[in-house]
Amino acid sequence: MKQNLFELDVYGFTILEEVLSPDDVSAMKEALIQLCNLHGEDRGDCIHISNLLVRDPIFFKVIDHPKVLPLLEACMGHVRRLPLIIGSLNARIVRPGDPGQRIHGDILDDLMKMDGKNPVMMNTVWMLDDFIPEIGATRIVPGSHKSGMSLPPEEFELKHIVAATALAGSVLIFNGQCWHGGGANIGQIHRHAIFGHYRIGPMMRFQYDPHQNFPAEWLELLTDKQKQLMRMQDGVGKPHGADEYE
Repeated sequence: MKQNLFELDVYGFTILEEVLSPDDVSAMKEALIQLCNLHGEDRGDCIHISNLLVRDPIFFKVIDHPKVLPLLEACMGHVRRLPLIIGSLNARIVRPGDPGQRIHGDILDDLMKMDGKNPVMMNTVWMLDDFIPEIGATRIVPGSHKSGMSLPPEEFELKHIVAATALAGSVLIFNGQCWHGGGANIGQIHRHAIFGHYRIGPMMRFQYDPHQNFPAEWLELLTDKQKQLMRMQDGVGKPHGADEYE
Protein backbone atom coordinates (compact mmCIF):
# COMPACT_ATOMS: atom_id res chain seq x y z
CA MET A 1 0.00 0.00 0.00
CA LYS A 2 2.88 2.39 0.72
CA GLN A 3 4.12 1.99 -2.84
CA ASN A 4 0.67 2.73 -4.24
CA LEU A 5 0.29 5.81 -2.03
CA PHE A 6 3.71 7.01 -3.18
CA GLU A 7 2.67 6.63 -6.82
CA LEU A 8 -0.63 8.40 -6.23
CA ASP A 9 1.20 11.31 -4.63
CA VAL A 10 3.95 11.63 -7.24
CA TYR A 11 2.28 10.47 -10.46
CA GLY A 12 -1.38 10.88 -9.57
CA PHE A 13 -2.23 7.27 -10.41
CA THR A 14 -1.43 3.67 -9.56
CA ILE A 15 -2.48 0.22 -10.78
CA LEU A 16 -3.54 -2.70 -8.60
CA GLU A 17 -3.25 -6.06 -10.34
CA GLU A 18 -5.43 -9.18 -9.90
CA VAL A 19 -8.12 -7.45 -7.86
CA LEU A 20 -11.03 -9.23 -9.52
CA SER A 21 -11.03 -12.98 -10.08
CA PRO A 22 -11.41 -14.34 -13.64
CA ASP A 23 -14.93 -15.47 -12.72
CA ASP A 24 -15.84 -11.96 -11.50
CA VAL A 25 -14.40 -10.42 -14.66
CA SER A 26 -16.37 -12.79 -16.88
CA ALA A 27 -19.64 -12.29 -14.99
CA MET A 28 -19.39 -8.49 -14.90
CA LYS A 29 -18.45 -8.33 -18.56
CA GLU A 30 -21.42 -10.48 -19.52
CA ALA A 31 -23.68 -8.24 -17.41
CA LEU A 32 -22.39 -5.16 -19.24
CA ILE A 33 -23.03 -6.76 -22.61
CA GLN A 34 -26.64 -7.43 -21.61
CA LEU A 35 -27.08 -3.92 -20.15
CA CYS A 36 -25.61 -2.36 -23.27
CA ASN A 37 -28.67 -3.43 -25.26
CA LEU A 38 -31.07 -2.02 -22.65
CA HIS A 39 -29.39 1.10 -21.28
CA GLY A 40 -26.37 1.85 -23.47
CA GLU A 41 -25.93 5.42 -24.73
CA ASP A 42 -23.85 5.96 -27.84
CA ARG A 43 -21.56 8.91 -27.10
CA GLY A 44 -19.56 8.71 -30.30
CA ASP A 45 -16.36 7.53 -28.64
CA CYS A 46 -17.96 4.71 -26.61
CA ILE A 47 -21.16 3.13 -25.38
CA HIS A 48 -21.83 4.60 -21.94
CA ILE A 49 -23.95 2.85 -19.29
CA SER A 50 -24.80 5.03 -16.30
CA ASN A 51 -25.63 4.21 -12.67
CA LEU A 52 -24.71 0.53 -12.61
CA LEU A 53 -25.71 0.44 -8.94
CA VAL A 54 -29.38 0.34 -9.96
CA ARG A 55 -28.82 -2.03 -12.89
CA ASP A 56 -27.43 -5.25 -11.37
CA PRO A 57 -26.24 -6.20 -7.86
CA ILE A 58 -23.28 -8.02 -9.37
CA PHE A 59 -21.50 -4.67 -9.32
CA PHE A 60 -21.91 -4.09 -5.58
CA LYS A 61 -18.63 -5.80 -4.70
CA VAL A 62 -16.57 -3.07 -6.38
CA ILE A 63 -18.08 -0.32 -4.17
CA ASP A 64 -16.02 -1.10 -1.08
CA HIS A 65 -13.50 -3.64 -2.33
CA PRO A 66 -10.93 -4.28 0.45
CA LYS A 67 -7.98 -3.87 -1.93
CA VAL A 68 -9.19 -0.53 -3.29
CA LEU A 69 -11.23 1.41 -0.74
CA PRO A 70 -8.40 1.70 1.86
CA LEU A 71 -6.27 3.53 -0.73
CA LEU A 72 -9.07 5.95 -1.50
CA GLU A 73 -9.70 6.61 2.17
CA ALA A 74 -5.99 7.13 2.82
CA CYS A 75 -5.75 9.67 0.00
CA MET A 76 -8.97 11.54 0.76
CA GLY A 77 -9.11 11.15 4.53
CA HIS A 78 -8.01 14.74 5.13
CA VAL A 79 -11.66 15.78 5.42
CA ARG A 80 -12.72 14.24 8.72
CA ARG A 81 -16.23 15.60 9.08
CA LEU A 82 -17.72 13.55 6.27
CA PRO A 83 -16.86 10.10 4.90
CA LEU A 84 -16.52 9.38 1.19
CA ILE A 85 -19.42 8.85 -1.16
CA ILE A 86 -19.42 6.88 -4.37
CA GLY A 87 -20.44 9.64 -6.75
CA SER A 88 -21.26 7.21 -9.55
CA LEU A 89 -20.56 3.77 -10.95
CA ASN A 90 -20.71 3.76 -14.74
CA ALA A 91 -19.30 1.79 -17.65
CA ARG A 92 -17.63 2.65 -20.93
CA ILE A 93 -17.49 0.13 -23.76
CA VAL A 94 -15.04 1.28 -26.43
CA ARG A 95 -15.75 -0.32 -29.79
CA PRO A 96 -13.33 -1.01 -32.65
CA GLY A 97 -13.05 2.25 -34.57
CA ASP A 98 -14.04 4.49 -31.66
CA PRO A 99 -11.76 7.56 -31.44
CA GLY A 100 -9.74 8.58 -28.42
CA GLN A 101 -11.38 10.64 -25.72
CA ARG A 102 -10.22 14.22 -25.17
CA ILE A 103 -7.53 14.49 -22.49
CA HIS A 104 -9.13 16.22 -19.50
CA GLY A 105 -9.36 16.49 -15.73
CA ASP A 106 -12.60 15.80 -13.89
CA ILE A 107 -12.84 19.00 -11.85
CA LEU A 108 -14.00 21.40 -14.51
CA ASP A 109 -16.38 23.75 -12.71
CA ASP A 110 -14.45 25.21 -9.79
CA LEU A 111 -10.66 25.48 -9.69
CA MET A 112 -10.87 26.48 -6.03
CA LYS A 113 -11.65 22.84 -5.29
CA MET A 114 -8.37 21.62 -6.76
CA ASP A 115 -5.70 20.58 -4.29
CA GLY A 116 -2.62 18.69 -5.49
CA LYS A 117 -1.87 17.19 -2.08
CA ASN A 118 -5.37 16.48 -0.77
CA PRO A 119 -7.66 15.23 -3.56
CA VAL A 120 -11.41 15.70 -3.26
CA MET A 121 -12.19 13.31 -6.13
CA MET A 122 -10.68 10.00 -7.20
CA ASN A 123 -11.53 7.49 -9.90
CA THR A 124 -11.23 3.75 -10.21
CA VAL A 125 -11.16 1.96 -13.57
CA TRP A 126 -12.00 -1.74 -13.32
CA MET A 127 -10.54 -3.48 -16.35
CA LEU A 128 -12.74 -6.24 -17.76
CA ASP A 129 -10.45 -6.79 -20.73
CA ASP A 130 -6.67 -6.74 -20.94
CA PHE A 131 -5.89 -3.03 -21.23
CA ILE A 132 -3.50 -2.46 -24.12
CA PRO A 133 -3.07 0.66 -26.29
CA GLU A 134 -4.55 -1.04 -29.36
CA ILE A 135 -8.03 -1.35 -27.82
CA GLY A 136 -8.09 2.01 -26.09
CA ALA A 137 -6.37 1.67 -22.72
CA THR A 138 -6.89 4.76 -20.58
CA ARG A 139 -4.21 7.41 -21.17
CA ILE A 140 -2.96 9.60 -18.35
CA VAL A 141 -0.45 12.43 -17.90
CA PRO A 142 1.74 11.68 -14.85
CA GLY A 143 1.97 14.51 -12.33
CA SER A 144 -0.76 16.59 -13.97
CA HIS A 145 -2.85 16.45 -10.76
CA LYS A 146 -0.47 19.10 -9.38
CA SER A 147 -0.82 21.46 -12.34
CA GLY A 148 -3.73 23.45 -10.89
CA MET A 149 -5.38 23.35 -14.33
CA SER A 150 -8.50 21.40 -15.22
CA LEU A 151 -7.53 21.06 -18.89
CA PRO A 152 -4.18 21.00 -20.71
CA PRO A 153 -3.34 24.43 -22.15
CA GLU A 154 -3.99 24.45 -25.88
CA GLU A 155 -0.77 26.29 -26.72
CA PHE A 156 1.42 23.42 -25.50
CA GLU A 157 2.01 19.91 -26.81
CA LEU A 158 1.50 17.03 -24.39
CA LYS A 159 4.64 14.94 -24.85
CA HIS A 160 4.44 12.62 -21.87
CA ILE A 161 1.21 10.62 -21.99
CA VAL A 162 1.27 7.03 -20.76
CA ALA A 163 -1.19 4.22 -21.36
CA ALA A 164 -2.41 2.38 -18.26
CA THR A 165 -1.75 -1.20 -19.35
CA ALA A 166 -2.64 -4.23 -17.24
CA LEU A 167 -4.44 -7.55 -17.39
CA ALA A 168 -8.20 -7.93 -16.98
CA GLY A 169 -9.14 -7.86 -13.31
CA SER A 170 -6.75 -5.01 -12.54
CA VAL A 171 -7.82 -1.60 -11.28
CA LEU A 172 -6.44 1.80 -12.24
CA ILE A 173 -6.81 4.34 -9.42
CA PHE A 174 -6.16 7.98 -10.15
CA ASN A 175 -6.61 11.45 -8.74
CA GLY A 176 -9.58 13.08 -10.49
CA GLN A 177 -7.41 16.13 -11.18
CA CYS A 178 -5.07 14.09 -13.39
CA TRP A 179 -5.42 14.76 -17.09
CA HIS A 180 -6.66 11.55 -18.67
CA GLY A 181 -8.80 10.11 -21.45
CA GLY A 182 -9.70 6.84 -23.08
CA GLY A 183 -7.57 5.79 -26.02
CA ALA A 184 -8.68 5.10 -29.58
CA ASN A 185 -9.63 1.51 -30.29
CA ILE A 186 -7.75 0.44 -33.40
CA GLY A 187 -8.08 -3.23 -32.53
CA GLN A 188 -10.67 -5.88 -33.34
CA ILE A 189 -12.41 -6.31 -29.98
CA HIS A 190 -14.47 -4.16 -27.61
CA ARG A 191 -12.86 -2.72 -24.48
CA HIS A 192 -15.08 -3.08 -21.39
CA ALA A 193 -14.46 -1.17 -18.17
CA ILE A 194 -16.31 -0.02 -15.04
CA PHE A 195 -15.65 3.43 -13.60
CA GLY A 196 -16.15 4.07 -9.88
CA HIS A 197 -16.07 7.75 -9.01
CA TYR A 198 -15.49 8.77 -5.36
CA ARG A 199 -15.90 12.19 -3.77
CA ILE A 200 -15.41 14.01 -0.49
CA GLY A 201 -15.50 17.51 0.97
CA PRO A 202 -16.43 20.29 -1.49
CA MET A 203 -17.28 17.71 -4.17
CA MET A 204 -19.78 15.94 -1.92
CA ARG A 205 -22.64 15.34 -4.31
CA PHE A 206 -23.72 12.46 -6.50
CA GLN A 207 -22.97 12.44 -10.22
CA TYR A 208 -25.65 9.74 -10.59
CA ASP A 209 -27.78 9.29 -7.47
CA PRO A 210 -28.05 5.58 -6.61
CA HIS A 211 -31.32 6.25 -4.77
CA GLN A 212 -33.04 6.90 -8.09
CA ASN A 213 -34.71 3.68 -9.26
CA PHE A 214 -32.82 1.54 -6.73
CA PRO A 215 -34.86 -1.65 -6.12
CA ALA A 216 -35.82 -1.65 -2.44
CA GLU A 217 -35.41 -5.43 -2.24
CA TRP A 218 -31.69 -5.03 -3.00
CA LEU A 219 -31.05 -3.01 0.15
CA GLU A 220 -30.46 -6.16 2.22
CA LEU A 221 -27.72 -7.20 -0.21
CA LEU A 222 -25.58 -4.20 0.72
CA THR A 223 -22.94 -4.22 3.43
CA ASP A 224 -22.98 -1.49 6.06
CA LYS A 225 -20.01 0.17 4.35
CA GLN A 226 -21.71 0.08 0.98
CA LYS A 227 -24.80 1.70 2.48
CA GLN A 228 -22.61 4.42 3.95
CA LEU A 229 -20.92 5.12 0.62
CA MET A 230 -24.32 5.24 -1.09
CA ARG A 231 -25.97 7.20 1.76
CA MET A 232 -28.50 4.43 2.29
CA GLN A 233 -28.10 3.94 6.04
CA ASP A 234 -31.70 5.13 6.49
CA GLY A 235 -33.08 3.25 3.51
CA VAL A 236 -33.78 3.97 -0.14
CA GLY A 237 -35.07 7.40 -1.08
CA LYS A 238 -34.65 8.86 2.40
CA PRO A 239 -32.91 12.24 2.83
CA HIS A 240 -29.29 11.31 2.27
CA GLY A 241 -27.23 14.48 2.59
CA ALA A 242 -24.82 13.91 -0.27
CA ASP A 243 -26.08 16.66 -2.53
CA GLU A 244 -24.13 19.50 -0.93
CA TYR A 245 -21.33 20.19 1.49
CA GLU A 246 -21.66 22.61 4.37
